[in-house]
Amino acid sequence: MAATYEIPITPASNQTFSVVLNDVAYQLTLQWRAATDAGWVLDIADESGTALVCGIPLVTGIDLLGQHQHLGIGGSLYVATDGDQDAAPTFDSLGDTSHLYWVSAA
Repeated sequence: MAATYEIPITPASNQTFSVVLNDVAYQLTLQWRAATDAGWVLDIADESGTALVCGIPLVTGIDLLGQHQHLGIGGSLYVATDGDQDAAPTFDSLGDTSHLYWVSAA
């Protein structure tokens, strides 16, 4: 059975932190890109900091790792916002009312 875990995020802050997914340590980096198409992006690196995939936009309604199954992470990442599951995370909402969820493969 798949397990769901909320990845803890500090609100309104670019950040890099370690997280263990399927017994493997990864570094996640979240950055706010304040351009005309402003939004949060996610970089995933191995525990030594070697980039695995960079610049994944945090959008709702899709598995953020769907196109990256070749990495063998063995699960899915989703973004959802309280009250409106389809609302994109804003600079202020990520880690507060917008959340990043890990769902392990069944």
